[in-house]
Amino acid sequence: MLDKEFKILLVEDNPGDAELTIRSLKKNNLGKGLVHLENGEEAIEYIFAQGAFAERKIADAPNVILMDINMPKVSGLEVLRKLKSDERTKIIPVIMLTASKDEPDIKECYSLGVNSYLVKPVQYEEFVRVVKELGLYWQLLKQLPSK
Repeated sequence: MLDKEFKILLVEDNPGDAELTIRSLKKNNLGKGLVHLENGEEAIEYIFAQGAFAERKIADAPNVILMDINMPKVSGLEVLRKLKSDERTKIIPVIMLTASKDEPDIKECYSLGVNSYLVKPVQYEEFVRVVKELGLYWQLLKQLPSK
């Protein structure tokens, strides 16, 4: 049974990729708790309950973060570095969903503690399938410690 309270934070600056990801998640009933932010600066403010998101509680963390690497203002690598270095947030699963196949990016993400690194498929059908499987895995199969 799908958890209606399952919260996904999507951090993606490309409108086309964001729309495709959101549509894929919703098509598979995984978009009810979805929050979409367009850059790393907004992600940091959201996760750490700062700025425009000061009313949030840090403890009300997303169940999983899907994030691109190359974004304006603050990169996905910097967001990942900050998340994984803070005791309050380092347990949040982070999946890099990016176009970058660069080995240095992959190595750095894993050295910083990313949970998965996925290269965005180019074909629409493949993209939808990957997002569906990704969402189902993190919602139904993956066992995480309680918050």
